[in-house]
Amino acid sequence: MAAALGSDGSVETEETETAAMASFKKSFESLKGTSQSAGTGVTDAAVKAAQEAVQQVADSSKETVGIAAQEVNKETQAAIGQASDKAIDTIKELGGKLDTK
Repeated sequence: MAAALGSDGSVETEETETAAMASFKKSFESLKGTSQSAGTGVTDAAVKAAQEAVQQVADSSKETVGIAAQEVNKETQAAIGQASDKAIDTIKELGGKLDTK
């Protein structure tokens, strides 16, 4: 077993170095796990934000389609009203012409 004098005057052995390396490795693995968890958290947040944005666009599209449908309905009703008025006027004209004969 090799021994060396540490910077603080203590005697360091291979066991001490091995224990230090094991501790360092454990700390590194823990840090790696924390980094992966943080990365996953960021990814999850980005996915959630994207889903919310897509939902907002979908909701906006539904609203736009609803407004367009209402406008088409109004225009259709107006066209039906105009056609009805012309039909009534035509019938009155024909009725007037028949009365004069």
